Amino acid sequence: MTDRLRALLRGKSPIRPIDALRGGAGALLGLVFAGILGRFAVSAFSGGGDDWLHPLLVAPIGASAVLVFAVPASPLAQPRSVLGGNIVSALVGITVAMLFPHQPLVAAPLAVGTAIGTMMLLGCLHPPGGAVALICVIGGPKVAEAGYLFALNPVAVDSLLLTGAGMIWGRITGHSYPHRVPAPAASPHGTKDPAPTARIGYSTTDLDVALARYGELLDVSREDLDALFREVELTAAQRLHSQIRCGDVMSRDVISLHHDQSAESALAYMREHELRAAPVVDADGRVIGLARRAELQANRRRTVEAALDPFVHKVMEGTPIAALLPILSSGHTHEAMVVDGERRLIGVITQTDLIAVLYRAHIVEAVVAA
Repeated sequence: MTDRLRALLRGKSPIRPIDALRGGAGALLGLVFAGILGRFAVSAFSGGGDDWLHPLLVAPIGASAVLVFAVPASPLAQPRSVLGGNIVSALVGITVAMLFPHQPLVAAPLAVGTAIGTMMLLGCLHPPGGAVALICVIGGPKVAEAGYLFALNPVAVDSLLLTGAGMIWGRITGHSYPHRVPAPAASPHGTKDPAPTARIGYSTTDLDVALARYGELLDVSREDLDALFREVELTAAQRLHSQIRCGDVMSRDVISLHHDQSAESALAYMREHELRAAPVVDADGRVIGLARRAELQANRRRTVEAALDPFVHKVMEGTPIAALLPILSSGHTHEAMVVDGERRLIGVITQTDLIAVLYRAHIVEAVVAA
């Protein structure tokens, strides 16, 4: 088998057998769950009947199952999209069918096009919704006779049960559904600042600019993401060509000590936030030095002022980070204090912050050069 034929048969993004098995098995069980339980629930509500074991399924739900179980992280597969998209499309399709009862060649494309536009405007785009709208027009006398009840039974019932099955299957197989983006790691010091690597590089504004420039609704293939990320990095590079200042990368939620604070309480405070050193400020918030745990330990019966190191590097918010390279790379100090014109503390930059900036800038330059 040639490489070209193998690529044609397998596609550009091969799926692991275990993922294919999980998706197929989930869809099978999900449709059984939705069909049989839906029939049972509706039959019980309507007073019973001999046909409750017959699955109550509308054809587009099969397409919804592909999204829910095969690509559960897709925006088009989320419960809002499945429920909202299918129900909205059914309502649109039924309305159009009523307006043009004897003109299917007009009603069918009008129903699908209107349903797509409505789903997009309401933020619940779901591809099978187009098929739901279509079946409302060409589904025959039983669909026409049901009228708007068709949007409730079977469309809403099937959609609700299918998403419920997706949630159960996701829990069983260890995959989140609805999809949730992992939360960023919390600061080990208990502060509100983002991780150093998140303070520089492309921003959410850069991402918005790249998405607008890309001009497509993504759902998201590897190739699309690659093109998108290159656009994002290019936008970020254009922004980063202007000189990076200390204010761009500093930690603003700074944990500081007061000069008249007891060394014992300062030690406990630093242990709580896992700090080895902390800036010391006076009553007006001006930086007067740096306290380290070793010196505080040796002077634990005294105040912080008795153990502080008065020699501390101070920079302004507008200072280029290039000025910190000889300071923080010398090995003699690990942090620089960012102060205002009155020497009041407004931020801290550590070696970790500086390394993160240089790393991100290097990655951006490499992407742009490629």
